[in-house]
Amino acid sequence: MRETRQKGEKARRQLLLVGYYGEHNLGDDALLEVLLGHMPAGFTATVTAYDTDLVRQRFRVDTVQRRSLAQVLKALSNCDGLVLGGGSLLQDSTSFRSLLYYAALIFAARLEAKPVLLWGQGLGPLRRRPSRILVGRLLGLVTAVSWRDQESAALARKLGRDGPVGSDPVWALPAQPWRGSGGPLVLCLRPTKELQGSAWHPYLQALDQLARLQDREVIWLPFHAAQDRGLLEQLDQQQLLPAGLAGRSREVLAERPSEAMTVASGAGLVVAMRLHGLILAALAGAPCAALSYDPKVQAAADGLGCPCHSLDAMAAPAELLAAWSGALDSPPAAARLAALRQQTEVHRQLLQDLANQIAVR
Repeated sequence: MRETRQKGEKARRQLLLVGYYGEHNLGDDALLEVLLGHMPAGFTATVTAYDTDLVRQRFRVDTVQRRSLAQVLKALSNCDGLVLGGGSLLQDSTSFRSLLYYAALIFAARLEAKPVLLWGQGLGPLRRRPSRILVGRLLGLVTAVSWRDQESAALARKLGRDGPVGSDPVWALPAQPWRGSGGPLVLCLRPTKELQGSAWHPYLQALDQLARLQDREVIWLPFHAAQDRGLLEQLDQQQLLPAGLAGRSREVLAERPSEAMTVASGAGLVVAMRLHGLILAALAGAPCAALSYDPKVQAAADGLGCPCHSLDAMAAPAELLAAWSGALDSPPAAARLAALRQQTEVHRQLLQDLANQIAVR
C-alpha cells in the first residue's frame, strides 16, 4: 500500500519488486538484498513473496503474496513501476504457466502506462515456439532491460531486443575475507534430472577420495530449503554415499546469504551446483569448483576462472579428483572478483535511470 504523507510533504514513489522471493532460497534472498540496497532515494518497495512474514520482517518492506496473481495485480495498481528483479523469470522450463504469470504482470503494467524494468535478468530457456513468440512481444513492451550474462543478451537480440550486459547482481554484495586454508570441503549440491541413482557415483567417489587424501571434513550446505535440504540423508539412504564420505559429512543450515558466506569463508574448497552458491562462495574468497546443470553456472565459472564440469558430459572420478585437488586451498584471483563486482554497476544505474524517469512524470 502506498505510504501517506503529511500535507505539503513530497510523496515517496513505490516500486513493485517481482521475483522468486520468500521461497527459502538463499540465492533469491541475496538478489533481493542487492535490489533493495540499490533502491533510489525517495522510493520504497512492495515485494512479492511466498513467505510474506519472513520477507517483511527481515527486509522491513511491504509484501504481497506472490502466488496470488489477483493480489499482485492489486498491489501493482498502487505502485509507480514494476521491476522483475534478478533470476531467470522469463523461461518455460518451470512451466508455461509461470511464463504467463509474468506476462500478465507486464501487460497489466503497460496498460496502466507504468514503466517495466527487467533488472539483472537471465533469459530462457524457451523450449516452446509459443514461449518465444510471447517473450518477443514482452521484450518489445518493457521500458528497459539489463542482462546478467552474454547468452541471455544474445537470445534477447534474436527476439528483437538489445540491452546492456553485466554480471549477476549478487556479485555486488560485500565480500568477506577467506580464512579457510586447510578447511573443510563445502558442497552446495541440488537434486537434478542429470543425477539420478548411479549417476551420482563418479562425483561422490571423487569427493570421498579428496576428503580422505586431504583429511577434510565435508559440509553439505543447502541453498534451497525445499529442494536441497536432506540431500545428504537421501543419498545415504539410497546407499549411494561411500562409507568414508558419510563418516566425514554433516549438513549445516544457513538462514541468510551472509551465513552461507561465513561457512564458505572457512572452506578449503566449495563445490557448487547452485549459481548463487558459487557466487557467494567466491565473494567469501573461497576456492571454488562448479558442477553445471545449466549454462548460467558454466558462464559464472568461466568468469571466475574456476574448474567446471558439465553434468551433460561423462564424469570420470580421476578427472574430477585432479581438478578439485588443483583448486583446493587456491582462492580465486582478486582481479577477476573485482571485475565481476564492477560489472554489476550496469544494473544499479538502470534502476536509477528508471527512478529518474518516474520522478519527472
